[in-house]
Amino acid sequence: MDAKPSSERPQVSVVVPAYNEAGNVGEVVEAVAQAFAALGVDGELVLVDDGSTDGTAEEAAAAAQRYPFVRVLTHRRNLGLTEALETGFRAARGEVVMLFPADMESDPREDIPKLLAKLDEGYDVVAGWRQGRRDGKVLASRIYNAVSRWLFQVQAHDMNWIKAFRREVVDDLLPLRSDWHRFVLMIAASKGYRVGEVQVNYYPRRRGKSKFGFARIPISFLDVLVLKFLLTFSRKPMLFFGSLGLACFLAGGALYAYLLGLWLSLGKQQRPIFTFAGVLVLAGLLLFLIGFLAELVVSQQDRLEELERAVRDLAQRQSDE
Repeated sequence: MDAKPSSERPQVSVVVPAYNEAGNVGEVVEAVAQAFAALGVDGELVLVDDGSTDGTAEEAAAAAQRYPFVRVLTHRRNLGLTEALETGFRAARGEVVMLFPADMESDPREDIPKLLAKLDEGYDVVAGWRQGRRDGKVLASRIYNAVSRWLFQVQAHDMNWIKAFRREVVDDLLPLRSDWHRFVLMIAASKGYRVGEVQVNYYPRRRGKSKFGFARIPISFLDVLVLKFLLTFSRKPMLFFGSLGLACFLAGGALYAYLLGLWLSLGKQQRPIFTFAGVLVLAGLLLFLIGFLAELVVSQQDRLEELERAVRDLAQRQSDE
């Protein structure tokens, strides 16, 4: 179900993805309601039920009946956190969009004011930095965050916790690649947005089970390396393919020069090396061609992004009139 939104754009949208969070959803809605009332802001809560099989849907529906600012979006089956996050981001209408968990490990009454205050300092994105965390994933989280800071030069200590975004950042992040909800901070920073950080209290889960196991840790590290590669070379593919192609071409040429000298001085031929040199030269030429084609694709993608931005700006102006 989806409650009908008002025609006016709210100041703040709080997106809460939920999967089998019966017992927690009602509490997080109450906490967000209290935060909005204390701040005196016009806000909405976008609750995304990601195919829950417990009583989450019923609890969310009851909250939407009680509070008109609650909008409930439902996936027919569990699609994962990235898809739930994207659904919430697309539905959110606020000038500021926040991401909170449904398990009350973060208290919206404390953290919504902190995030807004940090945004007011001129940042485009603000990340929460958990204080008092004592679970078994702390060491892996610290290593992951340290590697991420080193690779992406993002001055934040907690990449995967609550966040607040200005509207234009959210529009620029979409669409999200599957399982890349972990990387929205790094992607935003790579696009030139200012990233800030604020310390927040961490509260252990009281009800339900965590959906994030240790098996995801090595996958997360691999995804970080893939993201670094894509962000580095996606806009300049010739930098990668051209460099690799040049190295192959020069190596093949050097082998040919060596074989020519060997044949002139000794009259000998090294057939396997000759074949390998030919493979290197051809590989170099093919990599150059791939890099050239990739540059054409990137050029077209840039034009499409400019068109999308123009359409968004036009839609924004029409909605403001």
